[in-house]
Amino acid sequence: MDTPIGAYTPPGLALSPPLDVPFQTAARPAVLDSLLAPFRALGQYAILIGRAFASVDEFRMYWKNLFIQMVRIGIDSVPIVALAAAFSGAVLTVQTAYQLETPFIPKTIIGSIVAPSIMLELGVVVAGFILAGRVGARIAAELGTMRVSEQIDALEVMGLNSIGFLILPRVLAGVVMFPMLYVVSCIVGIGTGILTGEVGGFLSASEFLEGARQFFQLLDPFIGFIKSIAFGFIVTSIACYKGYYTGGGAVGVGDSTTQAAVLSCVFILVADLLVAMLLL
Repeated sequence: MDTPIGAYTPPGLALSPPLDVPFQTAARPAVLDSLLAPFRALGQYAILIGRAFASVDEFRMYWKNLFIQMVRIGIDSVPIVALAAAFSGAVLTVQTAYQLETPFIPKTIIGSIVAPSIMLELGVVVAGFILAGRVGARIAAELGTMRVSEQIDALEVMGLNSIGFLILPRVLAGVVMFPMLYVVSCIVGIGTGILTGEVGGFLSASEFLEGARQFFQLLDPFIGFIKSIAFGFIVTSIACYKGYYTGGGAVGVGDSTTQAAVLSCVFILVADLLVAMLLL
């Protein structure tokens, strides 16, 4: 069979395929992999947290670590949470008084707005954001450093359950201590609001408390308490997941720390909306 003119290929020289063929075959798996990556991460996260709570029967071996984490997550975070709550309560009081500066609205309305706003939203969300940066970043950096330095592998070699020893105490400490920090945030925020109203001449402490009592509902602190439990679980579990599966050396530790803080803030907002829609 005669070779067509222009179709002859010298020996040892193969024709290269069309340029678009290798690009298409390589791009399709890459695009598919990027689409499936969030679902893989979600499954890996669920398996990790499930294994952590499945090791609760071994918890008597790790209870000391729980109290250590409760101090680091809860007690050590009181000053920064109180500071953020103080300024939040003061600013909210000043802005509410400015918006309601009219003789037709009683001054007690300021207290009826500031107190529920702190109990429902500001007290718990501000504390959650502060702790996402402080607690979440610390946990991710700590576990990430242990991963890249092979300390977690050493625990496994010694026969310890690394998930039960490292992750479960941190998650439980977050769930237990975040509500305590929420109570601190509410007390300091409302107290600072009362002090700001008194010092600034917007309203007296008795007027503030009268308005707060007049519109107080037991559901408000209950919802804030539920949010604090959810936020505590979100911040600690995401930070543990990102830190436990860190790779890539020092750069990987930095990436895991950043991702833990950012994802915690995002899911705090999502959980805040869901709890409000379900309970309000």
